[in-house]
Amino acid sequence: MYTRIVYTGFVMKNITLSADENLIEQARTIARSQHRTLNDAFREWLGEFTSNGAADAQAFDSLMKRLRHVDAGRKYTRDEMNER
Repeated sequence: MYTRIVYTGFVMKNITLSADENLIEQARTIARSQHRTLNDAFREWLGEFTSNGAADAQAFDSLMKRLRHVDAGRKYTRDEMNER
């Protein structure tokens, strides 16, 4: 019999959060109804939360590429750019 150990390179860290007790219980109930733990649901949410920034940056870069042809015709002064 052989034992194989695989290191994935992921390090899990514990964090402590504070939230309203009722919200925590509601979240646990929802997680239970989905046959998973609140910890799993939070990890999924954290992954989605952090990936949104990358998607926003990609969307911005894409927009700037599409608008590359736009020319204002002159350079604006700092005051003009900050006018409201």
